[in-house]
Order: sequence, then C-alpha cells, then structure tokens
Amino acid sequence: MKKKATRIVDQMMEKDFFSQWLGIERMEERAGYCLLKMVIREEMCNGFGIAHGGIAYSLADSALAFASNSHGKQAVSIETSISHIKPLKKGDNIIAIAEEMSCSSRVGNYLVRVENENQELVALFNGVVFRKDINWNIE
Repeated sequence: MKKKATRIVDQMMEKDFFSQWLGIERMEERAGYCLLKMVIREEMCNGFGIAHGGIAYSLADSALAFASNSHGKQAVSIETSISHIKPLKKGDNIIAIAEEMSCSSRVGNYLVRVENENQELVALFNGVVFRKDINWNIE
C-alpha cells in the first residue's frame, strides 16, 4: 500500500494541471518533505534566453504544496518569497527540495532549495502555509 503522503500527492496532482504542464516528475514525498524534478523548456524562457523567474518559483511552490499537505491536513500558502541566485536556460534539469522547518496545528514553515544538475543552488524559496481544519480523504 502506498504511503499516506504519496496518496495525498497523487490526489493533488490529478487536478493540478499547471504542475502537469511544467512537466514535474515526482521523485520522493514523505511527511513534511518533497523532492521534484523538471526540465526547462524553450517556452519557459524569457527575452533574455533564460528561464522566466516564475518557472523556478512555480516548481518550488508545487514542492511546498506537496510537502505541506503530506501530513494529511489540507494546507494553503499564505506567504512566499524567492531569491534567484543563478540563471537557468533551456535544457537545464532542476530539482526542488522542500523541507519542513516547523509545523504547528495552524501554521507550517518550509524551505525549498532549487538546484541545477550540478547540485548548485539556483534559487532559495521560503513558504509559510496555513493548515486548515480539513483532512485529505485518502481511503
């Protein structure tokens, strides 16, 4: 039987058409943690020939969503920020690693590292989520 976190992310991904469009590949999910992978495509690049900042942000945001919901309680972001450290270009393979820093009954704090294929930090994302009183139905 699949882990609870995997069943929750399965349910989330089923209707998450934006994450599907990004081409996200799920590598690992567990309570408070998520590792995602994707490739930068040409249509994700801006006029400078580098990935639009929203692409790394979106990958990190998806990792935040999956990590923060993985405990079984529905969670939504209430504050996020990103620092772009290195540019990304077409063909780059990137990963997002979301890790829970703290979690209470109402609020969770997460740090998401976005790295390139050389394990170099390309962006650092911080996210705060509100944890609702609604549980995921994962029977």
